[in-house]
Amino acid sequence: MSAEPDHTPFTLRAPAPGAPAELLARLRSSDRAERWAPAFEREWTAALEESRRTFSLAGLYEVVQEWQGRLAHASAVDAFVTSGYDDSDSIDMAEVRRRRP
Repeated sequence: MSAEPDHTPFTLRAPAPGAPAELLARLRSSDRAERWAPAFEREWTAALEESRRTFSLAGLYEVVQEWQGRLAHASAVDAFVTSGYDDSDSIDMAEVRRRRP
């Protein structure tokens, strides 16, 4: 048996210094600007306050990476929704988690 982990740990990479401002500009120009820009600003503000308390930038990095991912995948999600694909046979993961011992 090895003492090495069997997986590669996820490490946050620091975003570029202007990434949050660029991201907010992209959010404001998107189709979802009414909902997404205020949501990003709320999450960014909360992460900034946490960063001030903990002296850690990890929360700020996470917010930027999560929102970059949302923007990157928004068109794929839209295409899935408009395709009319029937996912009614899917499994509710919350239900599965409740069943676990």
